[in-house]
Amino acid sequence: MPSSRLRPGASRGAPLLRLRVGFVLIAMVLSFFGARLVQLQGVDPRSYAAMAAAEGAVKIPLLAERGDILDRNGVPLADSIQGKMVIADPSLTAAQAPAIARLLSDALSIDYFKALTALKGRKEGSRFEYIARRVPSTLASDTLKAIDAAGYDGVSLQDDPIRDYPAGDVAANLLGYMGTDEPLGGFERTFDKQLAGVDGQATWQSNSRKGVRIPLRDSTIKAAQDGKPLTLTIDRDLQWFVQKVLAQSVDQYRAESGAAAVLDTRTGEVLALADYPTFDANRPSEAKKDDLGSRAMNDAYEPGSVEKVLTASSLIDAGKAFPRQRFKVPPNLARQDRVIGDWFDHGDIRLTLAGIIAKSSNIGTVLAADAFTPPELVDYLKRFGLGQRTDIGVRGESSGLLTTGDAMTSQTKDRVAFGQSLSVNVMQMAAAVNTVANGGIRVSPSIIAGSAVTDDGVTVGTDTATRTRVVSKKAARGTAKMMEKVVDPEDGVAPGAQVPGYLVAGKTGTAQRVVDGVYDGSTSVSFGGFAPADDPRFTVYVVIHRPMVDGGGGSITGPVFSRIMGYVLGRYGVEPTNGKPSRLPVEW
Repeated sequence: MPSSRLRPGASRGAPLLRLRVGFVLIAMVLSFFGARLVQLQGVDPRSYAAMAAAEGAVKIPLLAERGDILDRNGVPLADSIQGKMVIADPSLTAAQAPAIARLLSDALSIDYFKALTALKGRKEGSRFEYIARRVPSTLASDTLKAIDAAGYDGVSLQDDPIRDYPAGDVAANLLGYMGTDEPLGGFERTFDKQLAGVDGQATWQSNSRKGVRIPLRDSTIKAAQDGKPLTLTIDRDLQWFVQKVLAQSVDQYRAESGAAAVLDTRTGEVLALADYPTFDANRPSEAKKDDLGSRAMNDAYEPGSVEKVLTASSLIDAGKAFPRQRFKVPPNLARQDRVIGDWFDHGDIRLTLAGIIAKSSNIGTVLAADAFTPPELVDYLKRFGLGQRTDIGVRGESSGLLTTGDAMTSQTKDRVAFGQSLSVNVMQMAAAVNTVANGGIRVSPSIIAGSAVTDDGVTVGTDTATRTRVVSKKAARGTAKMMEKVVDPEDGVAPGAQVPGYLVAGKTGTAQRVVDGVYDGSTSVSFGGFAPADDPRFTVYVVIHRPMVDGGGGSITGPVFSRIMGYVLGRYGVEPTNGKPSRLPVEW
């Protein structure tokens, strides 16, 4: 039987020592964790929480949908259709980046090296990289299926609306177009703040290996704010028709370009503003650079004889002339620096002021305008809106050129009186002719319905339209009666501008073109007018630059005016007034 006594040298305190040492170690460990807990929860809890959240956090942009651009009837001229962005999580794609980049570049026709850089991560620790933007949904889905079939992780899709222009080239010169991430022209750029909206963002914690969301972990969503629509005064169907007619005419006369405007006479609303050549806003990269803007607003040119109606109405308003006033018109008129002639050969003829307008006599206009000093003529032309931008909201608008009255010589005044030595844009001239149509009141033109703010901070639109008396109602009515004689088949130079069933008032224009500061021998031909002449509803102005076929405003642009005016009168159901044609004499 073993003895219960201790062996020599044995100690009863050894187990107790070990126990004490263990307690000390446990206390030290607990102290460490306690101190750490105090640091995390008491000293700097937010920074450490942020560090923990950042590790494995995924941030996804929530893109705002761009606002539509609508015509006056709510028909989309620019909208957004479904598309996808292809994105990558470099923590999952970096290892296989070369192979994935090759697959993506082949499927999406994107640059291989840019895709490779994104797949590897442009920044250290990146969890989100764009591979391709605004990819058609079907193509994006097929590409993702191919990625999955190849066994690669980390590539996914997010909604990314594609800007679409349903009517292609209709109003493209006004609408502009979009780049990948920003607007590059037209209303898209001018009103980008209204159209773009504000992107949002979604953030959540993810599994670091698969990148999927961890349930019950913190997540935040900042919702996107979609852009607001922009409504124009443009009538899409009318715009299409005007562009079609304009294109046919430019091609027929082998001209360089052309432009046309249609205004509601009473409100100044722009129903159509067309340019040719133009471009398909869905494919701007295929267009020539010169075709991307609005020539109607950006290009300045001499208006020619259409300007004579402004001179005539101003003289009548000032009490210095009247429609039946008689003038002896010689075959040429020697002035200080040149001899002024007419577009047609004649001897000494006797024309009334109405006849001067009907026959478009430069000499007769200069003789009538002798009653004005240069400052007096310039003052009226400025009131008509010449020499200053219309500011309707179109980028790059030209203000044209009008010499100030104090600086204008009598020689320059002679030429300005019949439409040379000054320059205008299409909208300026359309609004000026519209002033005569509107009983002498200039209503500022508008192309934005309601109001909108440009990127320059200017508020534009129908809500800001102004009305200014330029000439008396009597002067405007007398001028309109003279303009009726222009389309008279017996007395006028533009019978081709008539619209069957309606009274038409108009004026032709043929002007030499200035290139690099000199007249190069080419011309700009135009026609501006309104109908019904005795109760105007619409004003149409057409200009064709550098036609290669002989002809003037009457033979080239008169018929274009007739087709456009006939269409707009029918489209808006304007009935003939059955008014009596002008009986003003043209000769005496």
